[in-house]
Amino acid sequence: MLSYRMANIQFNYLYRDAGNYKNFGSVIFANPSNIGVTELSGLIQSNLIDQTWFYNHYWHLPDLRPKTFNNHTDPTWHEFERVGYTDEAANFKIELSEFIKLIMRESRE
Repeated sequence: MLSYRMANIQFNYLYRDAGNYKNFGSVIFANPSNIGVTELSGLIQSNLIDQTWFYNHYWHLPDLRPKTFNNHTDPTWHEFERVGYTDEAANFKIELSEFIKLIMRESRE
């Protein structure tokens, strides 16, 4: 059974090209600070472009754009989907609290 205390956080996002084809991805953050998903979701959305999009390279997230990416017609941003608790092991190089600091720093620049 999933324990919500000290649970890791899964960040789900996608890339949607001009033809509406989608590539989905996610990363799992260690969450030793026990940050809640409601608080986290609000913080992320307040730092998105129109509460939806972000540039993956600013947030150091893997690029989901396909090899067929066309910089004349396809958007360059990724789309935030949701965050949620998971009992899966963390697979991202930084902890959630560091990711939040990165988001906040990039939104000020």
